[in-house]
Amino acid sequence: METWMYYALFFLMPFAAFLYASVGHGGASSYLMILALLGFAPEEIRPTALILNMMVSMVAYLNYRKAGVFPMQLFLSLILFSIPAAYLGGTILLDATVYKKVLGFLLIFPVLKFGGVFPISKDEQVQRKWWMAPVLGILIGFVSGMIGIGGGIILTPIILMLGWAGVKETAALSALFIFLNSVAGFVGAATYEITVSQELWVLIPLTVFGGALGAYLGAKRFSVKVLKYMLAAVLLFASVKLILS
Repeated sequence: METWMYYALFFLMPFAAFLYASVGHGGASSYLMILALLGFAPEEIRPTALILNMMVSMVAYLNYRKAGVFPMQLFLSLILFSIPAAYLGGTILLDATVYKKVLGFLLIFPVLKFGGVFPISKDEQVQRKWWMAPVLGILIGFVSGMIGIGGGIILTPIILMLGWAGVKETAALSALFIFLNSVAGFVGAATYEITVSQELWVLIPLTVFGGALGAYLGAKRFSVKVLKYMLAAVLLFASVKLILS
């Protein structure tokens, strides 16, 4: 690894964790973007992102769990079906070219979310039927395990648009959803040899610290609006680059 890339990782990874955790996410889509653009292989990118996702999302959950009422029924309807799907997705190892293109398309979700495109409804827009949450959990879980994300960046805007939970409740639900999906995806990915370089192991504590700080400030109503728009622009650039590569 070139020296500039090494130092860039020490800034970008904790910053991504800080920003994502401030809104109740683990940050996997940013970790994946950074590592993919710096040339790491999918078999190294995915487990690294999932390890970081587990740690940062749990910290985010512990902070946001105290900020509102946890929607347990909705959570169980999602997670009981997403966990096996995430495990199954984790057992699939995509070709590097295909992986980058799929990741590029998935980055569109955080771009739209951080760009403020997804609406937030205070009232239930779609009456939740018994099958909706399980189907949503299966779809998000499978894609999450296959790519190496927790799925919160897809789940959160959907729940908020449908009006199934409030902002703080959704943040807590998504954080725990991300943690459990990341565990399932990591276990599934472990069917292959797990490879994490020494540079990435060194980054883990610093990245978790960034996530812990972001989760604490986010739960205390810290506003990162400008930073969200900046990250949306970066993610859009990365999305286009990965799709066209």
